[in-house]
Amino acid sequence: MKGDGVLRFIFSFFGSIFSLITMGIAAIALTIGAVFWVYGRDLPSHESLAQYQPPTISRIYSGEGALIDEFAKERRLFTSAEDVPALIKQAFISAEDKNFYTHQGYDMRGIAAAGVEAVRSRGSNVRGASTITQQVMKNFLLDGSRRAERKIKEIILASRLEETLDKEAILELYLNEIFLGQNSYGVTAAAQTYFNKTLGELVPHEAAMLASLPKAPSDFHPVRRKDRLLQRRNFVLKEMMENGYISEAVYEVERQQPLRTVQNGDFQSFRTVLPPRDYFTDEIRRQLSDDFGEGEFFTGGFTVRATIDHEMQAEAAVALRKELEKFDRNKGLWRGTKVKLPIEALNAEETWRKELANASVPRDIELNGTWYPAVVLGIEDQTLTVGIEKQEGTGTVPRSDIRWMKGNFFDNFAEGDVVLVRAITNNDGSFSNWSLRQVPEVQGGFVAMDVNSGRVLAMQGGFSYQHSVFNRATQAQRQPGSSFKPFVYAAALDSGYSPATIVVDAPIEINTPQGLWRPKNSSNKFYGPTPLRTGIEQSRNLMTIRLAEEVSMEVIAGYAERFGVYDNMGAYLANSLGAEETTLYQMVAAYAMFANGGERVEPTLVDRIQDRSGRTIYRHDDRNCVDCTIPALPAGEAPRIVTNREQVMDPITAYQLTSMMKGVVDRGTASSHINLPVPTAGKTGTTNDSRDAWFVGFTSNIVAGCYIGYDNPRPMGRGAYGGTLCGPVFQQFMTKATEKYGGGPFAVPEGGRFIKIDRFTGSRLSDDASGAYVVSEYFRDGEEPIFGVSYDGGFAIGSNLPLVEEVRQSGRKVKTSSGGTAVLGPKASFGTISSGGLY
Repeated sequence: MKGDGVLRFIFSFFGSIFSLITMGIAAIALTIGAVFWVYGRDLPSHESLAQYQPPTISRIYSGEGALIDEFAKERRLFTSAEDVPALIKQAFISAEDKNFYTHQGYDMRGIAAAGVEAVRSRGSNVRGASTITQQVMKNFLLDGSRRAERKIKEIILASRLEETLDKEAILELYLNEIFLGQNSYGVTAAAQTYFNKTLGELVPHEAAMLASLPKAPSDFHPVRRKDRLLQRRNFVLKEMMENGYISEAVYEVERQQPLRTVQNGDFQSFRTVLPPRDYFTDEIRRQLSDDFGEGEFFTGGFTVRATIDHEMQAEAAVALRKELEKFDRNKGLWRGTKVKLPIEALNAEETWRKELANASVPRDIELNGTWYPAVVLGIEDQTLTVGIEKQEGTGTVPRSDIRWMKGNFFDNFAEGDVVLVRAITNNDGSFSNWSLRQVPEVQGGFVAMDVNSGRVLAMQGGFSYQHSVFNRATQAQRQPGSSFKPFVYAAALDSGYSPATIVVDAPIEINTPQGLWRPKNSSNKFYGPTPLRTGIEQSRNLMTIRLAEEVSMEVIAGYAERFGVYDNMGAYLANSLGAEETTLYQMVAAYAMFANGGERVEPTLVDRIQDRSGRTIYRHDDRNCVDCTIPALPAGEAPRIVTNREQVMDPITAYQLTSMMKGVVDRGTASSHINLPVPTAGKTGTTNDSRDAWFVGFTSNIVAGCYIGYDNPRPMGRGAYGGTLCGPVFQQFMTKATEKYGGGPFAVPEGGRFIKIDRFTGSRLSDDASGAYVVSEYFRDGEEPIFGVSYDGGFAIGSNLPLVEEVRQSGRKVKTSSGGTAVLGPKASFGTISSGGLY
């Protein structure tokens, strides 16, 4: 009986223990269940990750397919799981989650091991036990705090995600989202950043190095913490071997490899193949950010095919810079960079080189060689000693190099001044000396585009993008001055006038709220009755105002708006002389419609845009190529391209205006500066006090325009006119453009005939007349031109003002081709300046 009591006691004791344990387990399970239930409520939806598209880089390519720029908030290149090499997956799984393919989202053994390790080290070694799936949830849906609450939510979401997505989809999210230092997100961008390689080019020790980084990218820096990163890399290689991903022999070879990265100078950075960011690609960024939204552009992974011609872009930059520097140096004022290094930094070369490298000065200027930042180290009587970035030792600038500067030699410079220099070479190409340079205060813009498609081939928005990102080609609102006059003449030609129509060039007085306005010609002379052609060739202001009054400013404003020069132009007479502000970009696009026969042109910097999936979401050229699907066309026959573009101007009007503007280049205000081997038309423009100087011109296939002026408008001084400043820029660029793209006669539309007239008197001449003052004008069929009628715009002649200034010359006789003679009217003086003015 006593034995039975002992047994009952033992069974009762152990039964109680078992019950207690069971109840404890149940209580723990209930508690855990309750905790998971509480924290599992109102969690973010994990199902959205099935449609998740990570933010990726938008990249811009040239027409030849070369990468020229990229924009991103997070530098990420998306790569699908099937395109990620197995080696990369194996490296990250070995480093972060070796049981990835077997667990259900969380790894209890890993969590337990981490807990034991924390207890053993008394909290000094708390290591993470998150699986790749948990890290995905942390990165996408949770914050990065180290609280137990976040960990519980992470486990719950990870288990749910494993039920929604397969392992490869989860791994794809992880490998594309993870931050790997150096502003690189995802393995593809990181491979490019650290090794300048594609994922497929990486070898095991490089893959292992990338897999070492998620733990703590800043603590495993390839330069500052190189030894620590090397140790971690070798640990990952060992894990890869133990997991069976690489052999022991491969492991032994790979662990002996040095840690070689771009950051250590072992590989060339991928950025070295990218040209410096310039006005062209930044304008694409600005326009597409407006069209799609800045957030979408910077994260949408767009592939943008730009219209840029790199050869012509370089020529545009050089042509504009050359003229801006010439103007600046003629002023003789030294401003420098306004940047100065501490005097104490000049004592050691290592110190001043480090300080100079951080100096905020432009490094993107190419003009007769590269411009380098330099620091003044010493000032002697005849030389400056300078330390030059990226050049060994020091250099000298002779005093003779700065003779163009006004002021005292020693007053202009001080030790520590940061300057810009370029190398001067001898005739045989050998180095001579260093020359001081500065970014001009005067600025400008240049745009060139195809007259038929509107594709922008080149755009320069200032002297240096790194000096000033403000794009003067697209953002600067300036008065176009006389370069607006073609729109007045276009409205007149469409209203029944002809190039031979006579308009009185005489004084005008107009009462305005601001007082009496007496506009004048730039020559301060008046020439009496004059044909339209001569009026535009010599940029006669008074003729333009009278013509505008005859046609009406409302009609002219409608033309300017139809051509895209203005959105809502004021119908004021002063605006006929270009008083209202517009941009160079709009003016060049409008002139393209003169050149192509009056068809609508939509200017563009982009040919095509594809989304991250490769789907084309924008294409500029929507014309229909009728014969492009025919396998073989007859010899010498090109595919037919059908256009449905709007006709904004009558083709005959466009040709008449083009012919008149060709006269501007051949013998008018641009004749002394433009001389191309192909027919060229254009118009100069200079506003009051030479605050803005313009020239916009075109050949049969390329239109280009230049603007020069101070950002805060002020007079540029004597001799600063559209022809003298912008003419040489246009000439240099278009010389290169015609070599590359050619050019030919302007197309003559059907429906008209040529009649010879005297371009000064407007008199009709015989068909065989010839001479310097004979011009063959194009007239519409069915319209018999009326000669000898003058238009004065309805203005009375200003009191006490001469109708025609004393410009009296006898008429001249010219010999006709048949041997006869014709009398031409007197030749007027062309005035003292070449471009016309605002008033």
